[in-house]
Amino acid sequence: QASAGAVRVADHRRADVRPLGPVAMKRYLVPLFIFVVMAGFLAVGLQRNPREVPSPLVDKPAPAFDLPQLHDPAARLTAEQMKGRVWVLNVFASWCTPCLAEHPYVTQLARQPGITVIGLNYKDQPEDAKGW
Repeated sequence: QASAGAVRVADHRRADVRPLGPVAMKRYLVPLFIFVVMAGFLAVGLQRNPREVPSPLVDKPAPAFDLPQLHDPAARLTAEQMKGRVWVLNVFASWCTPCLAEHPYVTQLARQPGITVIGLNYKDQPEDAKGW
């Protein structure tokens, strides 16, 4: 019992406040870590030129090949024939929808002076490829 004139101060602090345990830490740190990693990938991606597609094959010699030509299987196309020339390899198939979409651009590129476009037919019947 308080005496007259005495003031009682209430202590509103929680007595059960403890530092976060390992389970609670994981609950917060794992999403934070994932967010930081994703933000890092986004930051790196935004710094790149979207029109540039890096390739480890640029400025490297083509591997050796010896392939039959579509319209004359007796005629061969080899890496030696293409050595020292600028050329583009276009892999296509008559059943390939993206190939159909890019075909006008590849054809336009093939008409450029100094560039040879070689079409490599992939998993297609020769008759279907010839009609391409």
